[in-house]
Parts: sequence; structure tokens; C-alpha cells
Amino acid sequence: MTELSGENLTRAFQILSTILNNYDHELRPGIGEKPTVVTVEVFVNSLGPLSTLDMEYSIDFIFYQTWYDEHLRYNDTFETLVLHGNVVSQLWILDTFFRNSKRTHEYDITIPNQMALIHKDGQVLYSVRMTIDARCSLHMLKFPMDSHSCPLSFSSFSYDEHEMIYKWENFKLQINEKNTWKIFKFDFPGVNNKTEIISTPVGDFMIMTFFFNVSRRFGFLVFQNYAPSSVTTMLSWVSFCIKTEATAARDSVALDFYIAICFVLCFCALLEFALLNFLTYNETKRQASPKLYHLPTSSHANTRTRARARTRARAHARARQQQEVFVCEIVTYEGNAEEEHQYCPAQWSSSSRRPQCPLL
Repeated sequence: MTELSGENLTRAFQILSTILNNYDHELRPGIGEKPTVVTVEVFVNSLGPLSTLDMEYSIDFIFYQTWYDEHLRYNDTFETLVLHGNVVSQLWILDTFFRNSKRTHEYDITIPNQMALIHKDGQVLYSVRMTIDARCSLHMLKFPMDSHSCPLSFSSFSYDEHEMIYKWENFKLQINEKNTWKIFKFDFPGVNNKTEIISTPVGDFMIMTFFFNVSRRFGFLVFQNYAPSSVTTMLSWVSFCIKTEATAARDSVALDFYIAICFVLCFCALLEFALLNFLTYNETKRQASPKLYHLPTSSHANTRTRARARTRARAHARARQQQEVFVCEIVTYEGNAEEEHQYCPAQWSSSSRRPQCPLL
């Protein structure tokens, strides 16, 4: 079984290499001879929501297109070859675009959601999944009993009707009924299609359009809007049954006070939030950036110590000068009774000799 699978894989690879060896994916099949006929089928995964405000709706669907390419024919026991991912880009793919789309999204998880199925007779089936937000003109003249037809138009971007022809395969539009429709306010009665030719400066193009017919759910609208409004109106009639002698109702005054108090509380809550946010921000900023204290270096300390020592020395010297008292003594020597000398002890120097002072 393993050998057989390996042989099949080798043969499939050889077939694909042979048909793509001299294949030009930029040339349309049958170019210069006949137009390419494209058969279209659509499988709708989900439809909705439908926005009456934006005048648009959303649709998720798989788009199938089938055509013949003579360059992809091969002779082998394999009936089909399945290509997906980046291999599909090696084939010629028609340039269909949706004319009334506002936004288009193609899925690429886990790989690009596209596939090409090649038959041995050259038939190619190309499928791609996408989600489109398309325009839908809503006419509200008959509201709330209005109905609408939301179109989805597509055509070739560069090939006119002489090169590209679209047709429906018995108008196959399959809808996944298991998924819940997202159009809660509308019913979905059905679909129809239309084919037309429009003239442009570059040629005449074939346009295919299918319409999703929707009608508003009157019962849903009644329970959502009309019933609450009617009940509120009837409750207001209770005041008509009150006697004229009774005290007038104060509902309106109480309601005004209630609304005013609610407004004040909401405003105070906003102020509290702003104040707490401001205080929290400042506290966080202060903790994140602490103050830096510069410790004195040894050189700075020595300089200040020497300065204080000099200051104390000068102060001590001034104090000694203020406290000194100069005392002079009269000394009489024996050799000469008349000779007297005066000396001042306070002015003695460090030497043993006393300074001599003149007589007064």
C-alpha cells in the first residue's frame, strides 16, 4: 500500500509538472478564438446583519466558478487534481470583482481559503471563501411593512462580453439553513437573479446580479417599539381618574429631584476619580524618583576641618590680646642705687632675658 501511494504521488507530480511546464498563467484560455464561458454557483454561509443606518449588509459565502482550459488537459488514470494554497497562483484565474462591495475580506487561516480542481478534460473548478459588506438601498416609504431587495453584482474587471461570458448553473444558490440568520428584524423570503450588459468607455461588460429579498418583521417591531410605548402612554392616563379634590400629583417634581441627584452623584464620582488619579500619579512619581543626598568627600571634610581650626586659632589669639595686662616693675640694682630699671613680665619672650623698659 505504501509503494502504491508513493507511485501515485510520483505520477501526480509528473502530471502537474508536465501541464505547467509550458503553461502561461497570464493568457486567457481560448484567447483570440472564442470567449471563455464561466459557470457560477454560490453557497451562502450566513447573511447579515443588515444595517438600515449605513445602508449595507454583510454576507459570508463560498464563490464557485467553472471554466475550460485546453492547456490543462492530460491523459492519465487520475480523474482530477486538487490544487490549493500558493499553487493556485500558477494557473490562470479570472478577474471577477464585486461591483457594489464596500469592503471585501478573504480568509487565509490556516492557509488561503481557495482551491482549484483540475479535471483531465481541462475543466477547472475554482472556489474561494470571502466576506463582503455590500451596499443596499433601503426605501422606507412603507415602514413598518416595507420590503427590500439587497443586490450583489459581479463581473469581469478587464474582459468584456466578447471575451468573458458568465452564466448560472440553473441558478444554484445554496444557503446554509443550519446557521442562524443575523437579520433579526427581517424575514428572508428568497432570492432571484438578473443578467445585464452595461457599456463603459473600454467596452461592454456582462454583469450578473442576485438579489436577497427581505421583509421587515412586523411582530418583532411591535414587541420592541410599539408595545412599550403604548403601555407607557396608557399608564399616563391614570392621572385622569384622580378626583379634582385630591392633591395634585408630584411625580414630575420627584422625577426632577431624582435626575438632579443622579447627575450630582455622577459628577462627584468623576471629580473623585480625577483627584485620586492626580494624587496617585504624584505619589508614584515621587517614589520612582527619590531625592539624592551627596555625602561629603574626604577632601571637602579636610578643607572644612582646617578652616574651623584656623577660625578657632584666630579667636583664641584675639582673646589673649584682650586679657593681657602689662605690668612694669621697678628694679634697683645694688651696685648703683640710683639706677632703676622697669620691666614688663607680660612682654617677656621665650628667652630667659627680661626685656628692659625705660623709666617712666
